This record gives sequence, structure tokens and C-alpha cells, in this order.
Amino acid sequence: MPRRTSRSTAVSRPGRVRVVAVALTSAAAAVALTGCSGFEYQEDICSSGEYPVMTVGATGSACVSDSKEPPAGFVRYPQGKVPKQVDDKWDVYWRTHTLSKDGDIVDAPDAG
Repeated sequence: MPRRTSRSTAVSRPGRVRVVAVALTSAAAAVALTGCSGFEYQEDICSSGEYPVMTVGATGSACVSDSKEPPAGFVRYPQGKVPKQVDDKWDVYWRTHTLSKDGDIVDAPDAG
């Protein structure tokens, strides 16, 4: 015996697909028009409970636990010039600058 399909079921599936397609298209258009400005992600330089340190005389850096001092060969960034997020003003600046062993800001030797 042939299987019966109710008319409302046969009609509603294509309608649902259209509704979902319209919703997805609308969402994509909203993202394109806003330029994703509401979804911008910035990565922190260090995790919570850590602070960034830099290599003396070079552009290397590391993160140190808040409860510890910088390891040998590393120093804290000068106050007010500490990078917070990847590619922020100070992260970019310290790619071409460093601190000398006397604590002076100098051009990094490898900053070609």
C-alpha cells in the first residue's frame, strides 16, 4: 500500500529551507555591512597573572608570573610603554627598539 504524506508536511519543508536561507543571508549581509567591527578579537600579550618582559639588547620577549622577577637577560618594559595586546602601539614599537644594558631605549640591532 502506498505511503500517504500529508500536504502540510510536504509544503512546510521547502518553506523552512527558504526561511533559514533568508536568515543566513541576512546575517551575512549584516556582518559584511558592519565590517565585523563588533567581532574584532585582540590577543593579549600575556595571560592573566603574568606580565611581559623584554630581552636586553634585542627584540625578544617573554611573560613572567606576577609573583616572580624577570629572568637573567630580561627586564620589565618602561612604565607607560608596556604592550598589552598583540599589534598594539607598544608591541609594534618594541619590534624595532630595545633597552640597552644601561636602560636606555635604542634602535634594535636586528631591526633592519
